[in-house]
Amino acid sequence: MTEKYKIDDVAKECGLTKRTLRYYEEIGLLPPPERSEGGIRLYTRDHIDRLKKLINARDVLGFSLQELQHYVSITEELESHRQGYRLISDDSEKKRKLEELEPVVKHQLDLIEEKLVKMIEMRDEIKQFHNRVLNAINKMDQNQ
Repeated sequence: MTEKYKIDDVAKECGLTKRTLRYYEEIGLLPPPERSEGGIRLYTRDHIDRLKKLINARDVLGFSLQELQHYVSITEELESHRQGYRLISDDSEKKRKLEELEPVVKHQLDLIEEKLVKMIEMRDEIKQFHNRVLNAINKMDQNQ
């Protein structure tokens, strides 16, 4: 039997609030967990793993909720393709499946690349400001 986790446990492990977990479920970022007879949400390890990927995308890539929803839909599409691909034995059918998959993977790469470009621009701006601050400090030290 799969181990089940209550919302408090999941929130603590993922560093989220219970309210955020319920909201992620409401907007489709997290599939609804099964419920106990008393209506208590019972999460699985898959829920926790998915939340950790979402948190990573949010924190590392700076994804907004809308971007997270898009990211999740692409990830689910990729997983669906992967499952289908594994069941195919015919090479020409496998190639066709890969050709369907390529633009989906490319789109996900493009999303991440877009974020990286913005992050590099932001870093460069802050670097320039930092250099101006250092130069001003050096000038003040030389004038003393």
